[in-house]
Amino acid sequence: MFIRNIFYYKNYFFDFFDKQNPEVKTKINWTLQLIATIERVPEKYFKHLSDSTGIYEIRVEVSSNIYRVFCIFDKEKLIILLNGFQKKTQKTPKNEIELAEKLKKQYFDGKYR
Repeated sequence: MFIRNIFYYKNYFFDFFDKQNPEVKTKINWTLQLIATIERVPEKYFKHLSDSTGIYEIRVEVSSNIYRVFCIFDKEKLIILLNGFQKKTQKTPKNEIELAEKLKKQYFDGKYR
């Protein structure tokens, strides 16, 4: 049973997802299913991004590689996936956060026209 619905904004998530190897794709799909089906998602997998305007990060680890997918909520139970990337440094790249903020704005601007 789904608690949340997941929606993909344009092709940003799929452009990232398609470049990943099968093991990474499997873990991303597992994490998305977890987020969609359990009430309280552990912060290890899903966390609000501090210093953002309501952007969350989906957190995926495979071996020693770390991946992030930014997303937002539209209403209470609808998650909109934005951009994804492989995290190579401790700090989240500023350009990825800026892209997520831009995509969020585009999504809501387009929705309420």
